[in-house]
Amino acid sequence: MTRIEVEPLHACFGARIHGIDLTQALSEDDLAHVRQAIDTYSLLCFPDQAMTDDAHLAFTRQLGEPEAEHITWGKTGQVAYFGTVGNVLDDGTKQDNADAGTKYQSGNNLWHSDSSFRETPSYVSILHAYEVPDEGGDTEFASMRNGYEKLANELREQIEPLGVIHDYVFSRSKIAPVDPNHAASLPPVNHRLVRTNPGNGLKNYYVGSHARSIPGWSGIDSRRLLDDLLERATQPEDIYAHHWHAGDTVIWDNRCMLHRGTGYDADRWRRRLRQTRVVGTDKGVVPRA
Repeated sequence: MTRIEVEPLHACFGARIHGIDLTQALSEDDLAHVRQAIDTYSLLCFPDQAMTDDAHLAFTRQLGEPEAEHITWGKTGQVAYFGTVGNVLDDGTKQDNADAGTKYQSGNNLWHSDSSFRETPSYVSILHAYEVPDEGGDTEFASMRNGYEKLANELREQIEPLGVIHDYVFSRSKIAPVDPNHAASLPPVNHRLVRTNPGNGLKNYYVGSHARSIPGWSGIDSRRLLDDLLERATQPEDIYAHHWHAGDTVIWDNRCMLHRGTGYDADRWRRRLRQTRVVGTDKGVVPRA
């Protein structure tokens, strides 16, 4: 078994992991350690990984079923497992601030959980940094588990039986138009507002920019509750800002973590990170009455 060193990143969540090479097939023991660390810390950073797309996808498959990237699937029906975060295209050219792709990616600057708008949301996202700007481009993280733990018992009891509609078109249409085929592939879905980690039994609520409304509640009351829960989880002292270095591979638990980009000057800098996701095992869908 590999000697693994764990360095906390934040008082509430997160760890930097040394001693594991994600570009090689992991032993059963090391894979079990990674899974346990995901359940415990929710956010993991593995520095100095000599990653390639092939190694990245192989590691993704060790954690579970790779998730089809929803934009390519929605627009074309083709299955692709990678998304590029940043302004550097596959041919090496750079998009600037005025480019439509750069503007569309600015939607990532809203607090969200990846693929919460899918019937089966993501288990984890795996993001590797190849090129990073000298200024800006950090990713901020906050824990909905930590937010839930701070709630009064009365509020916990109130939200326990509720559902919440997650809607990609609702959130991203605020930033830029969504391709009609893409929109049609992602109808709104009703998830449980309170989710439970199957490994350790810890609970969290499930909100973010894709969270549109509470079924059976008025729009005003829905927004009041959802915005309040989001604010509680994202207080300044509860946020960890990850400053990227080339070679970082970062994994986060979409079941309980929120994240957002912080922006950077695409006219000045190149930014290229490659991402895969692992399909979750719990749909979390509220049964229809």
